[in-house]
Amino acid sequence: MARILLTEDDAAVRTFVSRALQLDGHDVTTAEDGEEALNVLKNEGGEFDLLLTDVKMPIMDGIALTHHAARDWPTLPILIMTGYADQRERARGLEAIVLNIVTKPFSLADIRSAVSGALADKMAA
Repeated sequence: MARILLTEDDAAVRTFVSRALQLDGHDVTTAEDGEEALNVLKNEGGEFDLLLTDVKMPIMDGIALTHHAARDWPTLPILIMTGYADQRERARGLEAIVLNIVTKPFSLADIRSAVSGALADKMAA
């Protein structure tokens, strides 16, 4: 189905989300932080259908990653995940470049629905 880059520093959340999306038939590549994700994007020429990223991560956070990705691959859809109220406020400043903000904790159905919606928006564009 879709090729998704999942960026999440929490191994348990990364595994949970990755497995859920793989069950939906998606090809999921994972990264532990924004810097690693940016390197993956560069190495792959931005050839992903969706960037799904956490906000609060070490080295490079999801906000910085989002700005880099939107600048270098402006057609790449981006979804943000966050569980921190202060980070949600920072993420809200990105409405022009992110499709949605998924609030943690989320259920399997929540994340699958958000990803499906983002991919449907991409197909409609």
